Amino acid sequence: MKVTAAHDSGDGDRAVRAWRGLADDAVLLDGLHALKHALRFHARIPVALTADRAATLALADELAPDVTAALDALLVEVPDATLRGLVPRVHPTGVAALAVRPSRTDQLAALARLPRTAPVVVLDNPRNLGNTGAVIRLAAGFGATGVITTGTLDPWHPTVVRGGAGLHYATAVERMDVDALPRGPLFALDAEGEDIRGLKLPDDAVLAFGSERTGLSAPLRARADHVLSLPMRAQVSSYNLATSVAMTLFHWSTTSGTALARQERGSRKSV
Repeated sequence: MKVTAAHDSGDGDRAVRAWRGLADDAVLLDGLHALKHALRFHARIPVALTADRAATLALADELAPDVTAALDALLVEVPDATLRGLVPRVHPTGVAALAVRPSRTDQLAALARLPRTAPVVVLDNPRNLGNTGAVIRLAAGFGATGVITTGTLDPWHPTVVRGGAGLHYATAVERMDVDALPRGPLFALDAEGEDIRGLKLPDDAVLAFGSERTGLSAPLRARADHVLSLPMRAQVSSYNLATSVAMTLFHWSTTSGTALARQERGSRKSV
């Protein structure tokens, strides 16, 4: 790839001013991996910074050539010290960007749209930011309709976005109350439920998972049409939340004749 000339210091000053003006309301994309995914799924990215433009573009050309041209047009180089003053912790790739958060109206519309060809994942009052990000990454990978959190955790928190590797833009992500969840048969996962292996999950399912400590809340359990359990060895207390979601979505994908099997799956390498 032919790399254009680095931006001049005036571009860097303007980019830093833009960053400071947007930082309070924008979504932080931390590192090349997150920025790559956001670009692939059409996020609006007003500003992207790097401490070494040539090195970043070379890495992108090696690992994500499909977005290298977009990065070439977007990235502005700033001194390492400047970048460190703008973000809490500079990613090892030396890249950070700000993206526009999708409107709540658009997200809710995507989650409510019927008919659905893939489930919605509900995390009931989750506590761990990293786990929530991992679930969003899984949902994007399986082509789920979206991820909903109940409770106080913001699913667009910077730590969640970091854990999701920028894949919030590949699916719908929003926070909702239990009584406002999308329509569809609600399957709640619980150790005392029916073995999931005996059931085919429909494409319009709403799949609900309890918090890491307290499990399903009473309001969500009361709404459940089915309570299911994952196979687990005796005396093992529980799975990690993201692992439970992965197992459930895998079960859905292998028993459903639609969705993931029909989707185009590229052979892109991961950063």
